[in-house]
Amino acid sequence: MSAAASEEIEIIEKAKQMLGEDYVPSDDEEYMSERQQAYFEMLLLEWKRSIHSAAGQTLQSLADGPIREADLNDRASSETDWGIELRTRDRQRKLVSKIDSALRRIKEGEYGYCEVTGDPIGLRRLIARPVATMTVEAQTAHERREKISRDD
Repeated sequence: MSAAASEEIEIIEKAKQMLGEDYVPSDDEEYMSERQQAYFEMLLLEWKRSIHSAAGQTLQSLADGPIREADLNDRASSETDWGIELRTRDRQRKLVSKIDSALRRIKEGEYGYCEVTGDPIGLRRLIARPVATMTVEAQTAHERREKISRDD
């Protein structure tokens, strides 16, 4: 096991001990308290671990051998399935870099605050999308500007 992986496991275990099994951040607490940061760090590390695990399974399947379907239709279907699987893994590879960025923001004390306005992103949004970097309003405005510039 790599040093980084064992460090991540250690962080997850410490966070679980600190938080308890049933902890969910609430608006009653101080925003981005140490406990909330530990929760999101654990959530992000677990998400990253599951992505790496799924990628390893895909690699193992690819290493097991080529598609050997006798029927051309079956082979085409299998190849299509593999194409979808590989595109999914590529999206997840990009997601891992967003997770790493969110983990860096936690360590630097920037996590949970909008990169555009500096306002709190909000617990409900972060629970739904832990890699979020903008408030809903800032994200909506950003997407609107992107759409306008694409239409030009």
